[in-house]
Amino acid sequence: MSSEVLARREAVRSDRRARYERMVEIRALEDKVRGLFAEGLVHGTTHTCQGQEAVAVGVAAALRPSDAVCCTYRGHGHAMALGLTPLQVCGEIMGRTVGSIGGVGGSMHLCDMSVGLLPTFAIVGAGVPVAAGAALTAQVRGTDDVAVALFGDGAANIGAFHEGINLAAIWNLPAVFICENNQYGEYSPIATTTPIANIADRAGGYGIPGEVVDGQDADLVFAAVESAAARARSGDGPSLLEMKTYRYAGHSRSDTAPYRPEGEFEEWYQRDPINSFGARLVAEGLLTEGDIDEIAVSTAARVDAAVEECAAAAAPGVASMFENVLV
Repeated sequence: MSSEVLARREAVRSDRRARYERMVEIRALEDKVRGLFAEGLVHGTTHTCQGQEAVAVGVAAALRPSDAVCCTYRGHGHAMALGLTPLQVCGEIMGRTVGSIGGVGGSMHLCDMSVGLLPTFAIVGAGVPVAAGAALTAQVRGTDDVAVALFGDGAANIGAFHEGINLAAIWNLPAVFICENNQYGEYSPIATTTPIANIADRAGGYGIPGEVVDGQDADLVFAAVESAAARARSGDGPSLLEMKTYRYAGHSRSDTAPYRPEGEFEEWYQRDPINSFGARLVAEGLLTEGDIDEIAVSTAARVDAAVEECAAAAAPGVASMFENVLV
């Protein structure tokens, strides 16, 4: 783990102001990424997480670097919350050697085992059974580490979700299953695909605790994950948390979200996680309005510098595809 990544990780774990700054950084990078496609600087596709920053930062703040984290292709925010730098994340998105795994993973396959980030998953729900396996590893080794699976609401309707949680429940594994319910599975609103209002209610079918959490509130996310992780560390088994949140962008870079009802975005934006958390810290005296403005300016400059460095960096060569293959 580099000293910079370690410092970033510890800041989020210990400092609520740093959590606010990281949320601003995640939003700034994700906004920038959308523009990079228009400039032809990114190939393939990408899935951004504007609006879901409180979940990423709240989860990271509650975990240790030794805990295992499995998240989805919409994972830029989680990677940065866990400590990866804008340069490392942008390097993967742009396919440059400065990326966290040398530019060979791309937007959907971020990884840094030093902070517990297992390779992110492009297959919907695939991280759920992998997290169960990581939790089994901790159990067998006798550590008090936990494994966390992050997945979308759409993943809660596929087999891997049920199989992974069921296995964790019967083996009493130290796992925390976290659904980022951003209201849409690709282009389908959750009400058209899921017959219950709360995915967390499914926890009862496995005999484990389930909790619905306001995913727009970084403090509430932190408290819920910290409690579930403590339960897992003490040997009391897994939990299912549902973070109610909202994605501002469409499903992927080509999706302009024309399927949204009129006024829905505006209603959710009234509870924007960054604005709300910033206002709370100002009210508590941890930030001033001047700090809010300064953080926005300095963060934008830092992200712009990372993008410029990525654009000037080399792309991985053909031989790079074999560097991470074990024989």
